[in-house]
Amino acid sequence: MKKIAILVSALVLASGLASAQGTLSRLKERAKNAVENNIGNKIEKGINDALDGKKKDKDNSGKNAGEGAVSGDEIADADAQNQKNDFVRGGEILFVDSFDGEQMGEFPSKWDLNEGGAEVATIDGKKYLSFTDDYNFVAPLMTNMESYLPDVFTLEWDMFCSKGGEFGGSELEVIFMKQGSWNDRAGSVSFTYRSDNPDAYGSYRFEKANGANGEANGVFEWNQIKKFVKIGQWNHFAVSFNQRAFKYYINGNRVINLPNAKAPERLLIWCGGNYKYKGITNVVLAAGAKDLYERQATDLSEEVKSAPSASEVSAVEKAIAETGKFVTNNILFDTGKATLKQESMIEIMRVAQYMKNNPTARFEVQGHTDNQGSDKINDPLSQQRAEAIVKALEGLGVDGFNLKAVGKGSHEPVADNGTEEGRAKNRRVEFIKK
Repeated sequence: MKKIAILVSALVLASGLASAQGTLSRLKERAKNAVENNIGNKIEKGINDALDGKKKDKDNSGKNAGEGAVSGDEIADADAQNQKNDFVRGGEILFVDSFDGEQMGEFPSKWDLNEGGAEVATIDGKKYLSFTDDYNFVAPLMTNMESYLPDVFTLEWDMFCSKGGEFGGSELEVIFMKQGSWNDRAGSVSFTYRSDNPDAYGSYRFEKANGANGEANGVFEWNQIKKFVKIGQWNHFAVSFNQRAFKYYINGNRVINLPNAKAPERLLIWCGGNYKYKGITNVVLAAGAKDLYERQATDLSEEVKSAPSASEVSAVEKAIAETGKFVTNNILFDTGKATLKQESMIEIMRVAQYMKNNPTARFEVQGHTDNQGSDKINDPLSQQRAEAIVKALEGLGVDGFNLKAVGKGSHEPVADNGTEEGRAKNRRVEFIKK
């Protein structure tokens, strides 16, 4: 009996040590994430406050309610907090295609085919580029097909992840290429969803930049991204590339962040597999992206505010100094509504910081639309959207006295409304200094 008791005690002790080591490991990882994401979490809270039109409540002691307290939910969600929604679409549209004007069953007019086949099809009335073979390569038709990607760009597309059943799933790879043969790659990123498991995973592989040897490669699996993938729906994917920094997003959540990837010059899109729905829509390629290692407006120190260096002068300051206004296509709303999308707050925060640095500056905030829809709808909608931006700026501490909201509807286009590229440019917000 004594031997049995000793054996049981030893097992319990070993189990306790293993549990303690596992707990310590998890706590270390969460502490690391907390340090890395401290600034991001503060910014996210400020964004949510501004979107809700709320300011911080004070408790009886004069401190912010809940200040200094960390809930169990926040600790448990430390891994999820590492997924940032910091995507900003480039300001200059280079290519856009929603396939709305294309004929069903025809190869889309804005694309080139390298291998396989593709045609325009629909899912629930939404047109998309449907790949017809088991192995397909397409590329956007550009003026210079060998080299058209700038040093800083964003790429977005939508893909349908079908539910279970015969051939349910999706598989897509975006190949970033150098000049030369069609398979001369700088890097690639893939995503696969298979409803028969169900399972979702992806991989990436990039040559390193600046003459560094080796590759940056890895995988992301279902347990990492299952909370972001919407089954039986369209999913939004995006890429941001800034000189050497590569980021990849699924439905606004960043899942890849590479600091040193080789710059590509063109791209191919590959889709394969025997899936019922395989294809893409709402493809947008734009020049420009989020500033490399940009410091958010709410986290700038007083020293930077008073004397910013040349590298810290924002795009807002440069535009206003040169033209007297700041024009952006990165403030986005829900379709047909004046509800700001969360990703719009990054751009609004830039304007807010400029106004805080220049407290006597006054601005007319102009909302502009394209010509889709009647003036009866667009005019009041553009006014409501301008007012929503003013409210968001006030929520970030800007004096509302210096702001005036004006809805311009579709009456002042800057590009041809007869093309998708032109309409994308016309859907804009202008901050006019008065």
